Amino acid sequence: MHFSALLLVLSTTASAAIVKTGSTCVVTPLGETKATRSIDAIPAADRDLEESIAELYMSAGAPGALGHYPRPAPSKGSTPPVFVPRPARESAEVTARSPSAAVDDTPQILDAFKQCGTDGTVIFSEGSFNIRQVMNTTALRNCSIEIHGTFVWPADNIQYWLSHSYSVTYAGRSTAWLFGGRDVSMRGFGKALFNGNGQVWIDQNKNAGNQNGRPISLTIWKGTNIFIDGITWRQAQFWHTFVAHSQNVTMTNLDMNTTSHSQYKAVNTDGVDTWNSRDVRIANWTVGCGDDCISVKGNSTNIHVSNITCYSSGGMCVGSMGSNAGQPDYVDNVVFEDVQLYHSSNAAWIKTYPGSGHVRNVTFRNIHFENVNQPIYVTSCIYSYQNCDSSRLAISNVQWENITGTSRYNVAAAIHCSSSAPCTDFSFSGIDIKPMNGGTAKTLCSNIKNQATSGLTCTGPCPGSQPQQLTGNV
Repeated sequence: MHFSALLLVLSTTASAAIVKTGSTCVVTPLGETKATRSIDAIPAADRDLEESIAELYMSAGAPGALGHYPRPAPSKGSTPPVFVPRPARESAEVTARSPSAAVDDTPQILDAFKQCGTDGTVIFSEGSFNIRQVMNTTALRNCSIEIHGTFVWPADNIQYWLSHSYSVTYAGRSTAWLFGGRDVSMRGFGKALFNGNGQVWIDQNKNAGNQNGRPISLTIWKGTNIFIDGITWRQAQFWHTFVAHSQNVTMTNLDMNTTSHSQYKAVNTDGVDTWNSRDVRIANWTVGCGDDCISVKGNSTNIHVSNITCYSSGGMCVGSMGSNAGQPDYVDNVVFEDVQLYHSSNAAWIKTYPGSGHVRNVTFRNIHFENVNQPIYVTSCIYSYQNCDSSRLAISNVQWENITGTSRYNVAAAIHCSSSAPCTDFSFSGIDIKPMNGGTAKTLCSNIKNQATSGLTCTGPCPGSQPQQLTGNV
């Protein structure tokens, strides 16, 4: 250990320590028996970002510094990647090496961010960190975070989380961890694991939709220039991630899986939702969840999603939005491309309430799937299926390109736009959707202003009551 290293013991437990060398803090779990290590114990090579990623997203020099958002251009050409059927997703069951229930690593985690969260580096060593309290780390500045171990959110204190999770404003939702600041990177190198003990949450929720206080695992909150890479989630408490009030966020190489192993479903375990944010790039994800895989919600602008594989999810979605009659919602400039879906409810879809605002300039490109309930779906009155034609939330300039695969039933597309604000400038090309059990697929359409020139042959009208998920052929 360097002579200059400062050892701070945050508890009476001898192994609880932060080793600080210069502007770098190395944190060791309280429940681990391994000796406290200095920064030199972690080889530099293990702390470096992959060069290709670094060149794209990280400026040379100061830790955590991020370059300007690399505004990605849509992929060129119309030839989709080869779609290779895959086996069922691996089990999400996790046997975590969790510390004693009495151990709480939260204080030392927060103290490490306090000491090294500005112009510094925070390194979490291998082992299990027990997080028993909410965390707010939104004041980080020019900070690089490395996670080599497991973060565990115990579920033996559900009442604590229900009463203490931080509000994130949207729809009354809340979170276990508010994460943000400026010029911040969090890297897991494919080794970091976030274990939310989600099965306990699933069982106590008993298939209910949204439970007040049930915490989102990680919320990027009021962040600017945020980079997250190489983290695995297993059994999240609720949504895996949420991006809110943030700009220039890049999230790459993430693996998420929350699957129920009881009689209850993994309801509302979205991969990510964006809201009131702009310049967000999401790439190279694998997600198994019980709801939307990637969801772009109100007031999201310049969102680029690419190279995503989703299992048993809601696919690629704009919405829901427009739920507050007094608050217009806007979504602009969104690209979903190079996506594979397996056994999902929908594939490429837009869901709004009968509200106000607009959805404008959205592209679904190269989306390929097996066994999807209703692949292309647009509704102006999600969930209630009432007042569908009173919505003033206009949907325009939406492209579906190379959307191919098998539908569970005989509806390939169901589109009901509001008659008060008909959809305009819809475009379809390379649509090849076949019912998995044979027969001819139907395409149902209502209130598309340019329907005749859209490229989609509609076989009949789509009622406002057309549900998001079918239970059989229509």
